[in-house]
Amino acid sequence: MTAEILPDPGDRLPIGGSPLQCRIADAAIELFYTRGALATTVRDITGACGLTPGALYNHFSSKEHLLYVLVRDIHQRVDSQMAAIVADAGPDPVTQLTAAVRMLVAHTAGFKKQSRVANREFTILQGVQRQEIRSIRRQMRDRFAGILLAGASQGVFTLAGGADLTTATLTAATITIMCVHISEWTLENFPLSMADLQDRYTEMALRIAGAATESPLQ
Repeated sequence: MTAEILPDPGDRLPIGGSPLQCRIADAAIELFYTRGALATTVRDITGACGLTPGALYNHFSSKEHLLYVLVRDIHQRVDSQMAAIVADAGPDPVTQLTAAVRMLVAHTAGFKKQSRVANREFTILQGVQRQEIRSIRRQMRDRFAGILLAGASQGVFTLAGGADLTTATLTAATITIMCVHISEWTLENFPLSMADLQDRYTEMALRIAGAATESPLQ
C-alpha cells in the first residue's frame, strides 16, 4: 500500500476573502451541501452566521454570486494543485497519472462537502459563469488526456480505441468522473482509509488506461 497523501486544505474560501466573507462561505457550503443551493435562502445563510440578511449583500451581490465564487474557487484550487502535483511527478506518464488520481481522490473524499457542492451545484449557474466553470473542468480533463496520450505514444498505456486524442479524452473523462463522484457515496462514514481509497482508485485508473504495471495494492 502506498503512503497516504492528503490534500492541501489551502486557505479558507473564498480565496483571498475577508474573515467575514469566509464565515458566510463556510455557512453556505454547509447549507448547499445538505439542502442544495436552490432550497437555501439568504436568510438561511446569514442566520447560520448570526448575521442579518442584509450583511450578505455587503460582500456578495446575491446568493447566486456567492455560489459562483465558491464553485469557481473550489475548481481553481483543485486545478492548480493538480497541475503542481503532475509537474512534480516527473516525465513518466504512469507516475503522473498515479499522482493526479491520488490527489483528486484525496480532495473528493477528504473535502466531500466542497467537492459535492462544486460538482452538483455548478449546473444551476448561468451564462458566462457556467461557461467559466466548464472551462476549468475541461482543463482538468485535458490534463489527464495529455498524460494518457503521452503514455499511449510511449507504449506504457493501451487505450481502448487507439492512441489518439479522442480516445485519450474519453478515457480521461471516465477516470475524472469516477474520481469526482466519490463525494456522492462517502457522505458520512466509509470503511476505507484514505490511503486504501487512493490505492484502489489508482489501480482502477491504471487498468482503464491499459497500463502494463504492477498494481499498487500488491
